[in-house]
Amino acid sequence: MTAPTPARRSLKQRLAAGERLRGALLRLPSETLVEMAGVAGLDYVAIDCEHGPADTALLQQHLTAAAAHGLDVLVRVGSDEPAFALRCLDLGAAGLIHPHVDGPQDARRAVSVSHYPPWGERGFATYSRAGRFGTVTAADHVAASRETLVVAMIETRRACDAADAIAATEGVDAVLVGPADLAVDCGFPEPATVDGLIARVHEAARAEKCAVMTIVPGLEAGAAAESRGAQLILFNMTHVLMDAFRSLAAPRATGAAKDFT
Repeated sequence: MTAPTPARRSLKQRLAAGERLRGALLRLPSETLVEMAGVAGLDYVAIDCEHGPADTALLQQHLTAAAAHGLDVLVRVGSDEPAFALRCLDLGAAGLIHPHVDGPQDARRAVSVSHYPPWGERGFATYSRAGRFGTVTAADHVAASRETLVVAMIETRRACDAADAIAATEGVDAVLVGPADLAVDCGFPEPATVDGLIARVHEAARAEKCAVMTIVPGLEAGAAAESRGAQLILFNMTHVLMDAFRSLAAPRATGAAKDFT
């Protein structure tokens, strides 16, 4: 987490204040989409480096573009990748989304790689972009790092059963259910079964005062998720854009072509 300017509140502070935040899920390279998200007024973007490229040089460019528009960036890392998580935070990511958190032990490990001692085991450096290239004091840098947002992804039935313990883990700020992985883990049951598991996770998170993040395909689903209490809405831009492209390519009514010559 880069040391914020005094007038700018972190995502963690905004969540604590009860705000509902909207973001876009992007995969590298999407620098122009990052800028567009900032210009449009979204609250954050999430860069998917689990299922997309994990190129830190490109990631730094995206973080720089986001900062120019006052846009926070979360990064979804791969499973158990402390070295990569460290680089993302050193580059100035506002937080990390950790996939495949199946229980409290995984949750504690996610928190540990996201924070400096004594709260975690992140390697310390102030000369990184997050430390403003060594121009902030160690104390200020540590204080800023405490605003790092930690999101635990719940993607298996086992994780759903442990949702209470995961959400109660100190340092976990939000939970995010991965519905596709959950459906695969459950053997592709009826949608109602997956929906019930997701509802159970969200109920557990709210009981522990842990924020709920939800990936949605569009505005209607986003509004519905907000009405159910989700604080972090994450629009899947691949879905949004493919819907837009398909609508543009929809078959048109046949008829005589007009001659504009």
